[in-house]
Amino acid sequence: MIAYLDSSVLLRVILGQPGKLKTWKSVERGVASALVQVECLRTLDRLRLRVGLSDEHLAARRQAVFHLIEEMEIVEPSMAVLDRAARPFPTELGTLDAIHLATALMWREARGDEIVMATHDRALGTAAQASGFRVVGLS
Repeated sequence: MIAYLDSSVLLRVILGQPGKLKTWKSVERGVASALVQVECLRTLDRLRLRVGLSDEHLAARRQAVFHLIEEMEIVEPSMAVLDRAARPFPTELGTLDAIHLATALMWREARGDEIVMATHDRALGTAAQASGFRVVGLS
């Protein structure tokens, strides 16, 4: 399966959190916006400050972020993506989620391949469903 992966999916894998994507092992090809690196690393930094992650734990998790991203197709947020993200969507959506959905939409249009939206984020998942994506990761 080709899947657009948002940071919520990556973070549950990296942090070993419950509720990890059930179809994670079925993802043959991951696609994501370059935003995922920033989102994942900012989350790890917040966890370092809030719950006192040790330097070793933080370093291992950061390395896991970089490793996963190396294995994925990363799409830079071009002006075309940002223009699409600025347009209305069928459901309410925040800025970063709009950029993720715009990236997935434009990737699908350019490639013509079927791509699944993998997210644990309810707003992004709902908007993706309303935009014609099959969504995995919502429970």
